[in-house]
Amino acid sequence: MKKDLHTNMRLYHRYLGFFLAGVMAVYALSGIVLIFRKTDTFKKDVSVTVNVEPQLGAEALGKALKIKELSFDKETEEMAYFNNGGIYNKATGEAQYTKKQLPFIMEKMTKLHKATTNSPIYWLNILFGLSLLFFVISSFWMFLPHTSVFKKGLYFSLAGLLLTLLILFV
Repeated sequence: MKKDLHTNMRLYHRYLGFFLAGVMAVYALSGIVLIFRKTDTFKKDVSVTVNVEPQLGAEALGKALKIKELSFDKETEEMAYFNNGGIYNKATGEAQYTKKQLPFIMEKMTKLHKATTNSPIYWLNILFGLSLLFFVISSFWMFLPHTSVFKKGLYFSLAGLLLTLLILFV
């Protein structure tokens, strides 16, 4: 017996949902963590010691250490002190500072969430986005169109779309 489109969409929706359950959990958690990216929530202090070129100015040192808006608070002939306790030895090029960093697992999750085409895992973001789009479309085949559940589902879908547009544009 040939299965109809309704039955096939339900099957694809079900098994793709099971397959992507772990990915969806990671994206959900990393999305929540990303909301707090401008704060120190979830971050811990990490001491960093690194050798860079000697005799760098504040701007060049900031680029070398990847610290935005680095400025020297105090400067002597051999040492420069910067951004909340950082120390740079101008003669040797050694810099010591403390930075706020997410724990290892959270850092990996957020890198996955923010992957661009420069990342080797960007294809996972594309696959996940297309899968979510499939879930949106296939969810309309979960119930027969003439049922009250389907009609109520359309109202809820419209309400969700309108709420999202309201939040985006107001």
